[in-house]
Amino acid sequence: MRNIAVGIDIGTYQIKVVVAEKSSENDEHPRILGTGITQSWGMRHGYIVNIPEVSKAIRSALSQAEKSSGMRIKKAYVSVGGIGLSAVTSTGVAMISRGDLEITGRDTETAMEVAREEIPKNASQNRTIIYEIPVKYRVDGKEVLGHSPVGLKGVKLEVRALFITCLETHLRDLTEAVIEAGIDVVDVVASPIAASFVTLTKTQRIAGVVLANIGSETVSIVVYENNKPISLEVFPIGGADITNDIALGMRISLEEAESIKLGGITLNSYPRKKLDEIISARLTDIFELIEAHLKKIGKSGLLPAGIVITGGGSNLAVVEELAKASLELPSRVGHINFLEKDKGRIREAFFAVALGLCIAGFSDDDPSGSTILIKAPIKIFKAIKNWIDPLLP
Repeated sequence: MRNIAVGIDIGTYQIKVVVAEKSSENDEHPRILGTGITQSWGMRHGYIVNIPEVSKAIRSALSQAEKSSGMRIKKAYVSVGGIGLSAVTSTGVAMISRGDLEITGRDTETAMEVAREEIPKNASQNRTIIYEIPVKYRVDGKEVLGHSPVGLKGVKLEVRALFITCLETHLRDLTEAVIEAGIDVVDVVASPIAASFVTLTKTQRIAGVVLANIGSETVSIVVYENNKPISLEVFPIGGADITNDIALGMRISLEEAESIKLGGITLNSYPRKKLDEIISARLTDIFELIEAHLKKIGKSGLLPAGIVITGGGSNLAVVEELAKASLELPSRVGHINFLEKDKGRIREAFFAVALGLCIAGFSDDDPSGSTILIKAPIKIFKAIKNWIDPLLP
Protein backbone atom coordinates (compact mmCIF):
# COMPACT_ATOMS: atom_id res chain seq x y z
CA MET A 1 0.00 0.00 0.00
CA ARG A 2 1.40 3.39 -1.03
CA ASN A 3 2.14 5.91 1.73
CA ILE A 4 0.63 9.09 0.31
CA ALA A 5 -0.34 12.34 2.05
CA VAL A 6 -2.11 15.45 0.77
CA GLY A 7 -1.72 18.96 2.15
CA ILE A 8 -4.08 21.88 1.50
CA ASP A 9 -2.67 25.32 2.34
CA ILE A 10 -5.55 27.80 2.47
CA GLY A 11 -4.13 31.31 2.36
CA THR A 12 -5.63 34.74 1.86
CA TYR A 13 -4.07 35.17 -1.59
CA GLN A 14 -3.71 31.60 -2.87
CA ILE A 15 -4.76 28.04 -2.14
CA LYS A 16 -2.06 25.42 -2.73
CA VAL A 17 -2.29 21.65 -2.76
CA VAL A 18 0.57 19.14 -2.65
CA VAL A 19 0.32 15.39 -3.15
CA ALA A 20 3.42 13.61 -1.82
CA GLU A 21 4.59 10.04 -1.35
CA LYS A 22 7.00 8.47 1.11
CA SER A 23 8.28 5.35 -0.63
CA SER A 24 9.58 3.57 2.50
CA GLU A 25 10.03 3.99 6.23
CA ASN A 26 13.75 4.57 5.67
CA ASP A 27 13.12 7.28 3.09
CA GLU A 28 13.63 10.58 4.94
CA HIS A 29 12.25 12.85 2.22
CA PRO A 30 8.99 12.63 0.30
CA ARG A 31 8.54 12.69 -3.45
CA ILE A 32 6.09 15.25 -4.81
CA LEU A 33 3.57 13.56 -7.11
CA GLY A 34 1.49 16.59 -8.00
CA THR A 35 0.56 20.15 -7.09
CA GLY A 36 -2.33 22.54 -7.57
CA ILE A 37 -2.67 26.27 -7.08
CA THR A 38 -5.45 28.79 -7.49
CA GLN A 39 -6.35 32.28 -6.37
CA SER A 40 -8.22 32.41 -3.05
CA TRP A 41 -11.78 33.66 -2.95
CA GLY A 42 -13.83 34.45 0.10
CA MET A 43 -10.85 35.10 2.41
CA ARG A 44 -9.76 38.11 4.42
CA HIS A 45 -6.66 38.32 6.69
CA GLY A 46 -6.52 34.52 6.62
CA TYR A 47 -10.09 33.93 7.82
CA ILE A 48 -13.15 32.91 5.82
CA VAL A 49 -15.85 35.41 4.91
CA ASN A 50 -17.60 33.29 2.25
CA ILE A 51 -17.56 29.50 2.64
CA PRO A 52 -18.97 28.60 -0.83
CA GLU A 53 -16.34 30.74 -2.56
CA VAL A 54 -13.53 29.16 -0.54
CA SER A 55 -14.88 25.67 -1.35
CA LYS A 56 -14.95 26.55 -5.05
CA ALA A 57 -11.32 27.70 -4.96
CA ILE A 58 -10.29 24.55 -3.07
CA ARG A 59 -11.97 22.37 -5.71
CA SER A 60 -10.08 24.22 -8.43
CA ALA A 61 -6.70 23.63 -6.78
CA LEU A 62 -7.61 20.01 -6.03
CA SER A 63 -8.53 19.43 -9.67
CA GLN A 64 -5.07 20.55 -10.77
CA ALA A 65 -3.38 18.38 -8.15
CA GLU A 66 -5.41 15.34 -9.14
CA LYS A 67 -4.58 15.85 -12.81
CA SER A 68 -0.84 16.30 -12.22
CA SER A 69 -0.58 13.40 -9.75
CA GLY A 70 -2.96 11.06 -11.53
CA MET A 71 -4.70 10.36 -8.24
CA ARG A 72 -8.14 10.88 -6.78
CA ILE A 73 -7.94 12.96 -3.58
CA LYS A 74 -10.39 12.03 -0.84
CA LYS A 75 -8.74 13.23 2.38
CA ALA A 76 -6.12 15.80 3.34
CA TYR A 77 -4.26 17.66 6.06
CA VAL A 78 -5.31 21.31 6.19
CA SER A 79 -3.49 24.44 7.34
CA VAL A 80 -5.01 26.92 9.75
CA GLY A 81 -3.58 30.41 9.95
CA GLY A 82 -4.52 34.07 9.74
CA ILE A 83 -5.20 36.50 12.53
CA GLY A 84 -7.46 33.96 14.22
CA LEU A 85 -4.35 32.01 15.22
CA SER A 86 -2.69 32.88 18.53
CA ALA A 87 -0.63 31.42 21.38
CA VAL A 88 -0.32 31.79 25.13
CA THR A 89 2.07 30.34 27.71
CA SER A 90 0.88 29.01 31.04
CA THR A 91 2.37 27.19 34.03
CA GLY A 92 1.01 24.15 35.86
CA VAL A 93 2.14 22.47 39.06
CA ALA A 94 1.41 18.94 40.25
CA MET A 95 2.47 16.99 43.34
CA ILE A 96 3.98 13.59 42.57
CA SER A 97 1.36 10.90 43.07
CA ARG A 98 3.41 7.77 43.70
CA GLY A 99 4.61 6.83 47.16
CA ASP A 100 8.17 6.29 45.95
CA LEU A 101 8.08 9.80 44.39
CA GLU A 102 8.85 8.54 40.88
CA ILE A 103 7.31 10.76 38.21
CA THR A 104 4.88 9.04 35.83
CA GLY A 105 3.04 10.03 32.70
CA ARG A 106 -0.05 10.72 34.79
CA ASP A 107 1.88 13.39 36.74
CA THR A 108 2.90 15.17 33.52
CA GLU A 109 -0.71 15.02 32.31
CA THR A 110 -1.93 16.49 35.60
CA ALA A 111 0.58 19.35 35.37
CA MET A 112 -0.54 20.08 31.78
CA GLU A 113 -4.19 20.05 32.86
CA VAL A 114 -3.43 22.60 35.57
CA ALA A 115 -1.52 24.76 33.06
CA ARG A 116 -4.53 24.62 30.74
CA GLU A 117 -6.85 25.71 33.54
CA GLU A 118 -4.55 28.62 34.34
CA ILE A 119 -4.89 30.16 30.87
CA PRO A 120 -6.45 33.64 31.30
CA LYS A 121 -10.09 33.73 30.26
CA ASN A 122 -9.50 36.55 27.76
CA ALA A 123 -6.98 34.31 25.96
CA SER A 124 -9.26 31.26 25.80
CA GLN A 125 -12.78 32.60 25.37
CA ASN A 126 -14.30 31.58 22.00
CA ARG A 127 -11.07 29.80 21.12
CA THR A 128 -10.12 26.16 20.58
CA ILE A 129 -6.78 24.79 21.73
CA ILE A 130 -5.19 22.94 18.82
CA TYR A 131 -1.74 22.37 20.34
CA GLU A 132 -0.41 22.00 23.84
CA ILE A 133 3.38 21.87 23.93
CA PRO A 134 5.36 21.34 27.14
CA VAL A 135 8.26 23.76 26.73
CA LYS A 136 10.10 23.23 30.03
CA TYR A 137 9.79 21.02 33.09
CA ARG A 138 11.11 21.60 36.61
CA VAL A 139 11.32 19.03 39.42
CA ASP A 140 11.55 20.54 42.89
CA GLY A 141 12.64 23.84 41.32
CA LYS A 142 15.41 22.34 39.16
CA GLU A 143 15.11 22.41 35.38
CA VAL A 144 14.82 19.01 33.70
CA LEU A 145 17.34 18.35 30.96
CA GLY A 146 15.77 16.44 28.10
CA HIS A 147 12.21 16.28 26.85
CA SER A 148 10.50 14.37 29.67
CA PRO A 149 10.74 14.12 33.48
CA VAL A 150 9.15 10.64 33.56
CA GLY A 151 11.28 8.28 35.65
CA LEU A 152 12.86 11.03 37.74
CA LYS A 153 12.08 11.38 41.44
CA GLY A 154 10.81 14.43 43.28
CA VAL A 155 7.97 15.99 45.24
CA LYS A 156 6.73 18.76 42.94
CA LEU A 157 6.54 18.85 39.13
CA GLU A 158 6.19 22.14 37.29
CA VAL A 159 5.61 22.60 33.56
CA ARG A 160 5.68 25.71 31.40
CA ALA A 161 3.57 25.04 28.32
CA LEU A 162 2.74 26.76 25.05
CA PHE A 163 -0.89 26.58 23.99
CA ILE A 164 -1.67 27.44 20.37
CA THR A 165 -5.29 28.40 19.82
CA CYS A 166 -7.61 29.36 17.01
CA LEU A 167 -10.95 31.12 16.93
CA GLU A 168 -13.67 28.47 17.13
CA THR A 169 -15.70 30.07 14.34
CA HIS A 170 -12.72 30.18 11.98
CA LEU A 171 -11.80 26.57 12.62
CA ARG A 172 -15.39 25.49 12.08
CA ASP A 173 -15.75 27.51 8.86
CA LEU A 174 -12.41 26.23 7.55
CA THR A 175 -13.37 22.61 8.12
CA GLU A 176 -16.81 23.15 6.59
CA ALA A 177 -15.29 24.72 3.47
CA VAL A 178 -12.97 21.73 2.94
CA ILE A 179 -15.75 19.21 3.54
CA GLU A 180 -17.99 21.07 1.07
CA ALA A 181 -15.19 20.66 -1.47
CA GLY A 182 -15.58 16.90 -1.06
CA ILE A 183 -12.54 16.27 1.14
CA ASP A 184 -12.35 14.61 4.55
CA VAL A 185 -10.13 16.53 6.99
CA VAL A 186 -7.61 14.17 8.57
CA ASP A 187 -6.01 16.83 10.74
CA VAL A 188 -5.46 20.58 11.05
CA VAL A 189 -1.98 22.08 11.42
CA ALA A 190 -1.00 25.67 12.24
CA SER A 191 0.53 27.16 9.08
CA PRO A 192 3.77 28.41 10.72
CA ILE A 193 4.33 24.99 12.28
CA ALA A 194 3.75 23.21 8.96
CA ALA A 195 6.18 25.51 7.14
CA SER A 196 8.85 24.91 9.78
CA PHE A 197 8.92 21.18 8.97
CA VAL A 198 10.54 21.88 5.60
CA THR A 199 12.23 25.29 5.93
CA LEU A 200 14.09 24.85 9.22
CA THR A 201 16.78 22.33 10.05
CA LYS A 202 16.98 20.49 13.34
CA THR A 203 20.20 22.38 14.10
CA GLN A 204 18.40 25.72 13.69
CA ARG A 205 15.47 24.64 15.85
CA ILE A 206 17.78 23.51 18.63
CA ALA A 207 19.99 26.63 18.58
CA GLY A 208 17.08 29.11 18.43
CA VAL A 209 15.44 30.61 15.36
CA VAL A 210 12.43 32.65 14.29
CA LEU A 211 10.58 31.68 11.12
CA ALA A 212 8.67 34.61 9.59
CA ASN A 213 6.15 34.13 6.80
CA ILE A 214 5.31 37.41 5.07
CA GLY A 215 2.00 36.68 3.41
CA SER A 216 -0.46 38.84 1.53
CA GLU A 217 -2.38 40.23 4.51
CA THR A 218 -0.64 38.71 7.53
CA VAL A 219 2.84 38.04 8.89
CA SER A 220 3.09 34.90 11.01
CA ILE A 221 6.10 34.00 13.14
CA VAL A 222 7.06 30.95 15.17
CA VAL A 223 10.07 30.91 17.50
CA TYR A 224 11.96 27.66 18.16
CA GLU A 225 14.45 26.79 20.86
CA ASN A 226 15.69 23.38 22.02
CA ASN A 227 13.81 21.87 19.06
CA LYS A 228 10.42 23.05 20.33
CA PRO A 229 8.17 25.98 19.38
CA ILE A 230 8.21 28.40 22.31
CA SER A 231 6.13 31.21 20.81
CA LEU A 232 3.80 31.96 17.91
CA GLU A 233 2.24 35.23 16.75
CA VAL A 234 0.31 36.58 13.76
CA PHE A 235 0.30 40.27 12.76
CA PRO A 236 -2.42 41.86 10.55
CA ILE A 237 0.04 43.31 8.04
CA GLY A 238 1.55 41.88 4.87
CA GLY A 239 2.63 42.21 1.26
CA ALA A 240 -0.65 43.80 0.22
CA ASP A 241 0.16 46.78 2.45
CA ILE A 242 3.42 47.26 0.55
CA THR A 243 1.50 47.18 -2.74
CA ASN A 244 -0.97 49.75 -1.40
CA ASP A 245 1.89 52.02 -0.27
CA ILE A 246 3.50 51.85 -3.71
CA ALA A 247 0.18 52.61 -5.43
CA LEU A 248 -0.38 55.66 -3.22
CA GLY A 249 3.22 56.87 -3.32
CA MET A 250 3.58 56.49 -7.08
CA ARG A 251 -0.07 57.31 -7.88
CA ILE A 252 -0.50 54.21 -9.99
CA SER A 253 -2.93 51.27 -10.12
CA LEU A 254 -2.73 48.40 -7.67
CA GLU A 255 -1.97 46.00 -10.53
CA GLU A 256 1.03 48.02 -11.68
CA ALA A 257 2.17 48.54 -8.09
CA GLU A 258 2.15 44.78 -7.52
CA SER A 259 4.13 44.22 -10.71
CA ILE A 260 6.90 46.67 -9.90
CA LYS A 261 7.03 45.46 -6.28
CA LEU A 262 7.94 42.02 -7.58
CA GLY A 263 10.40 43.39 -10.13
CA GLY A 264 8.13 42.99 -13.13
CA ILE A 265 8.45 44.97 -16.34
CA THR A 266 6.04 47.88 -16.69
CA LEU A 267 5.36 50.39 -19.45
CA ASN A 268 6.50 53.27 -17.26
CA SER A 269 9.72 53.92 -15.38
CA TYR A 270 9.77 54.95 -11.73
CA PRO A 271 12.51 56.39 -9.52
CA ARG A 272 14.25 53.41 -7.96
CA LYS A 273 15.26 55.34 -4.85
CA LYS A 274 11.69 56.36 -4.03
CA LEU A 275 10.42 52.83 -4.66
CA ASP A 276 13.05 51.34 -2.33
CA GLU A 277 12.16 53.89 0.35
CA ILE A 278 8.48 52.93 0.20
CA ILE A 279 9.18 49.20 0.37
CA SER A 280 11.80 49.58 3.09
CA ALA A 281 9.51 51.70 5.27
CA ARG A 282 6.77 49.06 5.35
CA LEU A 283 9.21 46.16 5.80
CA THR A 284 10.79 48.05 8.67
CA ASP A 285 7.35 48.30 10.29
CA ILE A 286 7.01 44.50 9.97
CA PHE A 287 10.42 43.81 11.49
CA GLU A 288 9.72 46.25 14.32
CA LEU A 289 6.63 44.19 15.21
CA ILE A 290 8.74 41.03 15.19
CA GLU A 291 11.43 42.70 17.33
CA ALA A 292 8.81 43.88 19.84
CA HIS A 293 7.53 40.32 20.15
CA LEU A 294 11.04 38.92 20.63
CA LYS A 295 11.63 41.48 23.39
CA LYS A 296 8.34 40.47 25.00
CA ILE A 297 9.44 36.82 25.24
CA GLY A 298 13.03 37.69 26.20
CA LYS A 299 14.65 36.50 22.96
CA SER A 300 15.67 39.77 21.30
CA GLY A 301 19.15 39.28 19.82
CA LEU A 302 19.37 35.83 21.45
CA LEU A 303 18.52 33.48 18.58
CA PRO A 304 21.81 32.13 17.13
CA ALA A 305 20.17 30.75 13.99
CA GLY A 306 18.60 34.17 13.34
CA ILE A 307 15.53 34.76 11.23
CA VAL A 308 14.39 32.70 8.24
CA ILE A 309 11.95 34.54 5.95
CA THR A 310 9.38 32.86 3.71
CA GLY A 311 6.17 33.84 1.94
CA GLY A 312 5.60 36.25 -0.94
CA GLY A 313 7.38 39.06 0.91
CA SER A 314 10.61 37.06 0.96
CA ASN A 315 11.01 37.76 -2.78
CA LEU A 316 11.70 41.46 -2.15
CA ALA A 317 15.34 42.31 -2.85
CA VAL A 318 15.96 44.28 0.35
CA VAL A 319 14.25 41.93 2.80
CA GLU A 320 17.35 40.08 4.09
CA GLU A 321 19.40 43.19 4.79
CA LEU A 322 16.52 45.01 6.46
CA ALA A 323 15.79 42.02 8.68
CA LYS A 324 19.44 41.76 9.68
CA ALA A 325 19.66 45.48 10.49
CA SER A 326 16.32 45.69 12.31
CA LEU A 327 16.66 42.56 14.44
CA GLU A 328 20.45 42.39 14.75
CA LEU A 329 20.26 38.70 13.88
CA PRO A 330 21.54 36.52 11.04
CA SER A 331 19.00 36.64 8.23
CA ARG A 332 18.24 34.54 5.18
CA VAL A 333 15.39 33.78 2.80
CA GLY A 334 14.05 30.29 3.40
CA HIS A 335 13.82 27.41 0.98
CA ILE A 336 12.74 23.82 1.25
CA ASN A 337 15.82 22.34 2.82
CA PHE A 338 16.20 18.93 1.21
CA LEU A 339 16.83 17.33 -2.15
CA GLU A 340 13.94 15.76 -3.95
CA LYS A 341 15.04 12.66 -5.82
CA ASP A 342 13.25 13.29 -9.09
CA LYS A 343 13.34 17.06 -9.44
CA GLY A 344 16.50 18.18 -7.62
CA ARG A 345 16.63 21.05 -5.16
CA ILE A 346 13.48 23.06 -4.57
CA ARG A 347 14.93 26.55 -4.42
CA GLU A 348 12.09 28.44 -2.88
CA ALA A 349 9.44 27.81 -0.29
CA PHE A 350 6.37 28.51 -2.42
CA PHE A 351 4.74 25.21 -1.41
CA ALA A 352 6.36 25.05 2.04
CA VAL A 353 3.15 24.97 4.10
CA ALA A 354 1.39 22.44 1.85
CA LEU A 355 4.44 20.16 1.77
CA GLY A 356 4.88 20.58 5.52
CA LEU A 357 1.31 19.32 5.94
CA CYS A 358 2.32 16.17 4.06
CA ILE A 359 5.31 15.75 6.38
CA ALA A 360 2.89 15.97 9.32
CA GLY A 361 0.85 13.25 7.65
CA PHE A 362 3.82 10.94 7.26
CA SER A 363 4.77 11.41 10.92
CA ASP A 364 1.20 10.76 12.05
CA ASP A 365 1.70 7.01 12.30
CA ASP A 366 5.18 7.21 13.82
CA PRO A 367 5.02 5.69 17.33
CA SER A 368 7.82 7.93 18.63
CA GLY A 369 7.42 11.50 19.80
CA SER A 370 4.70 13.18 21.80
CA THR A 371 1.11 14.08 21.07
CA ILE A 372 0.45 17.79 20.89
CA LEU A 373 -2.78 18.18 18.93
CA ILE A 374 -5.59 17.69 21.39
CA LYS A 375 -8.75 19.27 19.99
CA ALA A 376 -10.45 20.04 16.70
CA PRO A 377 -13.72 21.70 15.63
CA ILE A 378 -15.83 18.72 14.57
CA LYS A 379 -14.03 15.56 15.64
CA ILE A 380 -10.85 14.51 17.41
CA PHE A 381 -8.29 14.43 14.61
CA LYS A 382 -5.23 12.19 14.73
CA ALA A 383 -2.36 13.73 16.65
CA ILE A 384 0.70 15.26 15.04
CA LYS A 385 3.73 13.58 16.55
CA ASN A 386 7.51 13.32 16.42
CA TRP A 387 8.62 16.65 17.87
CA ILE A 388 11.75 15.18 19.34
CA ASP A 389 13.09 13.29 16.31
CA PRO A 390 11.63 15.10 13.28
CA LEU A 391 11.82 13.57 9.86
CA LEU A 392 13.84 16.47 8.57
CA PRO A 393 17.67 16.44 8.62
